[in-house]
Amino acid sequence: MNVAISSSKMVAVIDLGTTSIRMQISEIFPDHRIVKHDYLNQGVSIGRDTFSKGKISQATTDECIRVLRLYRRKLEEYGITGPKQCRVVATSGVREATNQQVFIDRVLVATGFDIEPFDEAELHRVTYLGIQSYFEHEKAVFSGRSVVAEVGGGSTEILALHDIDVIASRTYRLGSLRLRQTIEAFDAPMARTRELMESAIAPFVNQIFHLAEDQPARYIAMGSDIRLLVRRAGVPLLSDRLVSLPIQQLAEFVDEVFKTPLLRLMGMLKLSQADAESLGPSLLTHYLLAKKFGVQEIFAAQTNLRDALVKEIEQGQSWTESVQSQIIRSAMRLGERYDFDESHANQVAFIACQLFEKLADIHQLGYRHKLILHLASLLHEIGLYINPRSYHKHSLYLIRNSELFGISAADLDMVAVVARYHRRARPLATHDIYAQMDRHSRLIVAKLASILRLAVALDVTKQQKLQAIECSISKKEIQIHVSNFSELALEAVELKSASLWFEELFGYQIELAAKQYE
Repeated sequence: MNVAISSSKMVAVIDLGTTSIRMQISEIFPDHRIVKHDYLNQGVSIGRDTFSKGKISQATTDECIRVLRLYRRKLEEYGITGPKQCRVVATSGVREATNQQVFIDRVLVATGFDIEPFDEAELHRVTYLGIQSYFEHEKAVFSGRSVVAEVGGGSTEILALHDIDVIASRTYRLGSLRLRQTIEAFDAPMARTRELMESAIAPFVNQIFHLAEDQPARYIAMGSDIRLLVRRAGVPLLSDRLVSLPIQQLAEFVDEVFKTPLLRLMGMLKLSQADAESLGPSLLTHYLLAKKFGVQEIFAAQTNLRDALVKEIEQGQSWTESVQSQIIRSAMRLGERYDFDESHANQVAFIACQLFEKLADIHQLGYRHKLILHLASLLHEIGLYINPRSYHKHSLYLIRNSELFGISAADLDMVAVVARYHRRARPLATHDIYAQMDRHSRLIVAKLASILRLAVALDVTKQQKLQAIECSISKKEIQIHVSNFSELALEAVELKSASLWFEELFGYQIELAAKQYE
């Protein structure tokens, strides 16, 4: 008998950062082991263009294309040729450029690489995914309050945690390259560089401390500059262990960096000019943050954006179960802020997800859409906080103008629009946000909102009568079977009108029926 043996898979992640383009090539094994094989780093100052001129210049675009073509040849050497084997992402340098789409299209035509511009919520998601590898072995660090910080060239990413749960996530326009450019604009003497940087960093430090609810917290630092500090200390960094360093050691390294001339720093630490220029501002930011939190030690993490994205490739989805649970917790906190009916919200979400699963062959949507439906179900009534009249429109407004951990702006719009159409009128071409969506997205909204209407109807009394449902599907009818059918007279009446959109969209009649016992 022949036994099929699963083989490993070569994958790559390319990260277009503010000062360089990095590529990591890894091998994923059937037992979920991930082995790194190659790492390339080419300096390209995308962020310098964006942060000073607002757009990426033609010269910088050409340099990006040159580097990516070199990377393409390296990928071919490793046999990485399929689109699912390689992910190309970009952060603030590309995201904030006014010619973002022109740049992305030009790169696609010239290299075949389709760049994903990561927004802030997506960065928070992969940051959380990256630090998960430490939870099991560093329980003491992640007990109680902790703050995870990564200072990039254009922004600083912050996760505030309680145990292993995210209580807040933010991106601040505080980055090493931005700071350097701000100081250069002052044309101040070198002796005042650090003083001016500290003044620029101070307001952000206070905001971040407030994000963590003005409480002391353990400080976990991520990023290449922190990893350099660890290497200087002669301590090995492990993928599942954090390294503890006295804050005094960080303070001394900051002093050394600011006192050392740039060329000497480049030679001493074997850094490119861009990396050497970013080192001082980045480390200073970490030091001032750690000092504000009153810690005597910081914890350095080995993980980075590319590691997290390789994990997503290995797991086959961007919203893993653990990330989804954090997203749902974030939605619950948003609901609590607007005094929602938690029992009703959870019941509607339960019914909606049950219907989504049982009718999967009909709606043909995936796991991401189920989560969007779950979130819309939890938040569909938060508009009542503003006014009971037209509250579905207020729900739309509140959701769109809030932040949910790990949810991109586009997905948040979809959550908001699905929640908005849980009652009253169906979408019209005159409805602004819906009209701006492409046809594919509008169809997804229609499918999800029509299911949400069924779920709302099945808890119209807000008494959470349904504990479980079964569905039977015939050629033209879907029967929703419940064990306590006799107690659901009002729900059955409400379902008649609530199901009209679903029936017209999918061509199935909806009926509530008693459960058939064998």
